[in-house]
Amino acid sequence: MTSIAHAGKPASSDPIGFEQHDHGSCISAGLAAAEAHCQAEGLRLTPVRRKALEILLQEHRALGAYEMLDSLRDAGFGSQPPVAYRALEFLVTNGFAHKIERLNAFIACAHPGANHSPAFMICRICDSVAEAQSAPARGALGEAARATGFTIERTVVEAEGICPACTEKADA
Repeated sequence: MTSIAHAGKPASSDPIGFEQHDHGSCISAGLAAAEAHCQAEGLRLTPVRRKALEILLQEHRALGAYEMLDSLRDAGFGSQPPVAYRALEFLVTNGFAHKIERLNAFIACAHPGANHSPAFMICRICDSVAEAQSAPARGALGEAARATGFTIERTVVEAEGICPACTEKADA
């Protein structure tokens, strides 16, 4: 994650996830954005929720709920599945994380607090994930929806392929 969008502003259209960046600052920026959003909206970013977000930000890859549970347990937050599921549900509901359906896993949102429709590029080799913007209401899907009188409320766009790092390894 390299940029943080502010609440109510559109997110950058540049994909985020495969490029090199200052990892430490993206973690601190992501946590700061979540804390500010929670304070502004009157939400409780409990210690377990904050730790779950921190773990997702540190990994820069999608994590399954049981991987999250293991990390939370190692950090002293209990070992029952509801601990992880409740924290992840809060993060997804409030736009701090996304669920990657194909992987049945979760990733930190690259644009917390922004009004956006993410599209995910998933590496089939290393399972790394990059987040980009999609505009389903403007493309063929939006046209089909309008033609049938359907209103799109949510989309999940996931593309599978090979990330730059795995492409470079394969070419070497």
